[in-house]
Order: sequence, then structure tokens, then C-alpha cells
Amino acid sequence: MIILGSLAIVCTMLLLGVSVFVAFGAVLMFIALVGDQSITGYLPTGSTGLRSLVLLAIPLFMIAGGVMERGRIAAPLVSIAEMFVGHLKGGLSAAAVLACGVFGSIAGSANSTLTCIGGIMLPHLRRARYPEGQSAALLVAASPLGLLIPPSTNHILYGWVAQQHVLKCFLSTVIPALVLITLLIVTNAVMLRKHRDIILTERPSPFLPALGRRARLAGPALMMPIIILGGIYGGIMTPTEAAGIAVVYAVPVAIYYYRGLTWKGLAETIQKSGITIGVVMIMIFMVLIVSDNLIAQGAPQVAKQLVYAVSDDPVIVLLMINVVMILIGMLMDDISGLLLSTPILLPIAQSVGMDPIHFAAVIGVNLGMANITPPTAPLLYLGAQVSETPVARMLWPTLVFILFAWLPVLMLTTFVPAVALWLPELLLG
Repeated sequence: MIILGSLAIVCTMLLLGVSVFVAFGAVLMFIALVGDQSITGYLPTGSTGLRSLVLLAIPLFMIAGGVMERGRIAAPLVSIAEMFVGHLKGGLSAAAVLACGVFGSIAGSANSTLTCIGGIMLPHLRRARYPEGQSAALLVAASPLGLLIPPSTNHILYGWVAQQHVLKCFLSTVIPALVLITLLIVTNAVMLRKHRDIILTERPSPFLPALGRRARLAGPALMMPIIILGGIYGGIMTPTEAAGIAVVYAVPVAIYYYRGLTWKGLAETIQKSGITIGVVMIMIFMVLIVSDNLIAQGAPQVAKQLVYAVSDDPVIVLLMINVVMILIGMLMDDISGLLLSTPILLPIAQSVGMDPIHFAAVIGVNLGMANITPPTAPLLYLGAQVSETPVARMLWPTLVFILFAWLPVLMLTTFVPAVALWLPELLLG
């Protein structure tokens, strides 16, 4: 009764548009009313979980992403990408996808990536007469790359919840992300064939001196992912320490080098990030308590029995897991979806032989795709606001990108374990 009632309350309230942490708070009250323990009896579970040092990386990466977004750190990266591919048909939109990947690798946030890169690239795409609905949809489809390319806050959470090596979780989605970037660029180029009025960007001549000038300008921005990822994978820094270094490095670069941010603007950025961090931490607190209670009530075993009642074929089981994760991701944000689905669905995936690091890649791709999948699709509606484009004009291109880019990557990641496991095993053993 508690399991079914909890799921019914969460789904109903989220469909009504209630905030995630409020929905899970209502579930907590329901559990306390029908269970054998008061609300205060569940509080130590959440407070103990939030004491983990690993979780400190999440607010630090959020602050770093906010500083990058307002500090014009991403603009030079876009400029270099534009030099290489802007003279090709579809090249400017390909540069936007690449920029989403690079920015996402530092910020680790789909929302920040979409807001920042969208604000930079959409005016360029409009001037070059790229179709607005398709361009906005492409940026929406590319923005979850921040959830796949390390360092990703989602994988920090997954490693913490599933008790797995965080660096291996980071590496598990690198190849899926590269395949996704390729498919997004190719799919977009095919869709652009019927548009004959696109204006191509002239390649600067002489090329190498122009590249040198832009590379010098972009140097500090390019060094940021090198410092962070090099420090993490070189064993010099933990992800939490790398997040702190990212903030310390981004602030002077944004204020004194690119001059996109003032000290007053920095205070506003930290304040805005603090509000987001507070919401995220309360949400994690609520979801942790509900998740742990559902586990205590036997939710993983119930879910496993339901799945195996349909079929015990590993292929069918994995397909059902994917469908459930997509539905969860369509109802709630990626962090809540990860915290709720990992303890319930990971045991089912392991029962058919899936490695936990492999599951990290599957859940990463799943939740990224779910965030752009209608009818809920939070990133689709954010993209409509950023681009000032009606959702109706973005809907069909978004579905095309899901069908020909995201879905093939999800199937490849799910049914070819080497896609997720080869790189972690190669680098970390």
C-alpha cells in the first residue's frame, strides 16, 4: 500500500505541475501517516546522506557554471569552432553542438548550457538564415551533453548512491556523448538540405594568423577543462576539489580577462546559484528519505517481480527498464529521477548481468533524452524561452533528433556494453 500510494501521489502531483520537492514532501507525510514511524524518524536518513563530502561538488560546479554563463567564457570557444566549420552548410549549427559539448563538460548542467550557448549562437544562426525552429530544437537536443560529458554532477550523485567509482561513472558516457554529437550534426545536416537560402560564413584568410589570434583569446577558457579533467584523471584532485578549483579559476578569468563579469555581478551570480543550490539540496533531502523508505518497503523486489512477470528475457527486461526511466525522466528533473530510479532499477539491471558502471551510462543517456521528450520536456520549454520560438515550431525537429540521434545512442549504450565499459576499463582498470 505504501509503495503504490507513494508512487500515485508523486505522479499525480508532478502531472499537476507541483514542484518536485513539494511532491516528495507530500509523499513523506503520507508515509508518516500510514506507516509505523513519525516524520522525525525519517529525518536522520536525509541529514546523514547530505553530510557526504562528494555532494559538495554539486554546488561548486553550479557556481562555476553560473560564472561561466555570465562571464563570457564560452564565447571564444564558439568563435574557434565557427572558424573551422562556419563556411560549410550546416557548419554553424555543428559549431553550436560542439560548443554545447565543451561548455557542458565544465558546467555539468543542461540548463546552463542551453541558456549560455543558446544566447551566443542563436543570433549568429538567425543572421545566417538557419531555420529558427530547427536551430532552437538542435540546441535543446544538444544541451543534455552537459549531463554526459565529464565532470557531470549526475554521475557524482550516481556514484554516491550506487557506491561506484565516480571516475569510472564519468568515463562511461564519453563514447555515447561523442556518438550523440556525431548523430546530431549528421541529422541536422540532412534536414538542412532543403534550405537553400543559408548564408555561409567566410573562412578568414590567412587562416593560421586568425586562428592564432582567436586561440590566444580563447586560451584561458580552453585551459579550464584541461585543468579540471587533467587534475581529476591524473589523480591530483578529487571531483570535489576540482569543482572548487573550477570556481577559483573561473572568477578571475571572467572578471579580469574576459571582463564579462563584475564583482557586483559575481555576488548576484552566487546569490542566484545559492537559490538553485538550496532547492536542489532540499530536493535531494526529500528524495533520499522517500527512496530509502521505498527500499525498506521492498520496492526493488516488487519492481523486479513485476518486470519478470512480463518476461525474463534480458532484452525485454532492459527495454522495460529504459521505458520506466524515460517515464520517470519525463515527470521530474534529472537529479530526482536519478535518485529515485537508481536504487529501484539497478538491482533489476544487475539481475540480467548489467555492470553498475554500464548502468551509469544507460541512466545518463536515458534521463538526458527524457528531459527533451514531449509532453513534459523541461528543456524544450526552456529552449522556447531562450530562443523566443514557439514550441510548436520546435516540436517536429526535436522529435526527429530524438528518433535519429538520441534513441540510437540509447539502444547502442544499452545493448553494447563495450560502449560504456571500454574507456573506464582502459584508463582505470
